[in-house]
Amino acid sequence: MSRKLIVSIAALLLIMALLVACGGGTTDPATDTPEDTPADVTTDGEETEPEPEPVEEEEGAEEPAASDITELNILWAQWDPADYLQEIGNMYEEETGIAVNIIQEPWGSFQDLFFTEMAAQGTSYDMVVGDSQWLGQGATQGHYLDMTDFLVGEGIADTVTEATLTYYGEYPTGSGTYYAYPTEGDADGWAYRRDLFENPDEMAAFEEEYGYPLAPPETYAQLMDIAQFFTRPDEGLYGVGIYTQADYDALTMGVENVMFSWGADWKDENNNVEGVVNSQAAIDAVAFYRELYDCCQAPGLSNAFFAEVNDAFIGGQIAMGMNYFAFFPALVNPSVNPYAEDTGFFVNPAGPDGDQHAALGGQGMSIVSYISPERQEASKDFIRWFAQEEIQTEWARLGGYTCNNNVLASEEFAEIAPYNAAFAETMTFVKDFWNVPVFGELLLVAQTELGQFIVEGQGTAEEAMNSIAEQHTQILQDAGLVE
Repeated sequence: MSRKLIVSIAALLLIMALLVACGGGTTDPATDTPEDTPADVTTDGEETEPEPEPVEEEEGAEEPAASDITELNILWAQWDPADYLQEIGNMYEEETGIAVNIIQEPWGSFQDLFFTEMAAQGTSYDMVVGDSQWLGQGATQGHYLDMTDFLVGEGIADTVTEATLTYYGEYPTGSGTYYAYPTEGDADGWAYRRDLFENPDEMAAFEEEYGYPLAPPETYAQLMDIAQFFTRPDEGLYGVGIYTQADYDALTMGVENVMFSWGADWKDENNNVEGVVNSQAAIDAVAFYRELYDCCQAPGLSNAFFAEVNDAFIGGQIAMGMNYFAFFPALVNPSVNPYAEDTGFFVNPAGPDGDQHAALGGQGMSIVSYISPERQEASKDFIRWFAQEEIQTEWARLGGYTCNNNVLASEEFAEIAPYNAAFAETMTFVKDFWNVPVFGELLLVAQTELGQFIVEGQGTAEEAMNSIAEQHTQILQDAGLVE
């Protein structure tokens, strides 16, 4: 091909390209607007509304937030509140078309399952309703999405009580940084058999023996008297059901109820434990728990948590049962509990010097940081919807323990269940275990040492608490939390 022909062809191609660029293609005058005419002006000069220009997606660009999400997976422990949350999730699916799957794992393996998944930066779960003690580990190891801008910026943080926002969402304490939406408020309380407490013969016999009327105990001294009074092995009746389970945190949470009410604690404000966790008050409290277990615990409850305590109560074995409020709905259900009409509830009693506290339970809902931005936005959409007052009211009706200010203060909440008044009072004096990243190591030590003394009967309370203090100090020093 000659150079002249090449130049001619190139010129022809250039002219064709210019014609196309200037709208020189075939058009229908009745329907098409020449491309050199402004989009908001017609060919006869009249202004029109501009048509939105199509957005061309770049290759590999993120999809619009939550556009393609059809389901969300939330991990929680295996218990009744998770069933209630599934009902809430079903409501969300009806409204949005997005399925919400509540994946339940037994309490004993819940923590290990989740943190094993997180160590691998897994994406099996979009959200987790994790224990308050997990905050430090979840935040500092990067497993939890920082939700501060979302919760604070959209005013969601203002809808829940200050205590629950702190206990379930904030790390470090006082930082104003939040990693969870307070979801299930909870604490330990007590159920009791009103048919026994209000029986005229029992009342007369008790007052004759102890010198004061039989009634729900206001102090632990009274609780011990009542427990001993109703412990009648020949009748198959015992005074109490208390936590003793070796798995996860059950025994430790049970012991906290007396420790805190004896004026003791796990640490001081600087995380020092020597002279605190093994103070005389702590030693006396643990000794009391052991005595209560020895004298008055129903048989078969040497490894007891919420299910075992409730079963003993339903089976007529115990007069009083320690449990988290989250498990009390079963006790007011006549189809489950034959004593439902005769079941009453009271708050954790005061210790010998008038201190009154209860072990904090409950959890916050966190978003897993390893899921895609699209799934993170879809998770926020669910939390945003769940946090609405009308949905929180429904959550309370189902049996969930809302942390919403307005719902908690409503008359409707107080009337929903016979234990709600005790719950509301208890949440004013709750205290919690460690929530630092090494809380799991601290918890394992506490579970082991307390179990050996209280359940297995080994050693003394002083030896157990000294051992906890020594091991906790070493763990905290290794983690750089104390000098």
